[in-house]
Amino acid sequence: MTRIDTIEALDALYGQPGEAARVKVTSRLIPAYRAWIERSRFCVISTVGPEGTDGSPRGDAGPVARVQDDRTLLIPDWRGNNRIDTLRNIVRDGRISLMFLVAGSTTAMRVNGTATVSADPALLDRFEQNGKHPRSVIVVHIAEVYSQCARAVMRAGLWTDGDQSEGLPSVGDMLREATSGAFDGASYDKDWPARAKTSMW
Repeated sequence: MTRIDTIEALDALYGQPGEAARVKVTSRLIPAYRAWIERSRFCVISTVGPEGTDGSPRGDAGPVARVQDDRTLLIPDWRGNNRIDTLRNIVRDGRISLMFLVAGSTTAMRVNGTATVSADPALLDRFEQNGKHPRSVIVVHIAEVYSQCARAVMRAGLWTDGDQSEGLPSVGDMLREATSGAFDGASYDKDWPARAKTSMW
């Protein structure tokens, strides 16, 4: 294996980025970027902490992130499994990266910056859903934002190749296998649809 372990070696292999890749990066939300993020209902949050890195999906029935201003995004933390890996990392190391997707679009939008976690009641009230509130809100301070070229999503056929999930193991299957059969995965799968209906918010 030929290991590349210097920036100079990487630059020699790949060359310099094109003009579009260089000029697209801004330190704030320009109107086009804002419009795109406000349409997105799904993003992946990447954070880092003492134990390592974490990538976590976030989704909502409307925009997954709310634009506070051209340098600030707000992401409600709705119900999950209470591992709170993302929040633990943010509290200890505020660095954060976001990747936003919009169903049907081959473009991704990327945001890098820092974040804090807020439980301010006034802020939580802004995200009320049918009388329910998130426990906290992730406040993202933008350092840079830019679009990602379409090649990765196009290569994957993410929106064009139909349902690609046929034959995959269920979550119950994975839990059973991860515990060498100790976890009742069949019951988990059977109960999940009803549980999801009452625990989405």
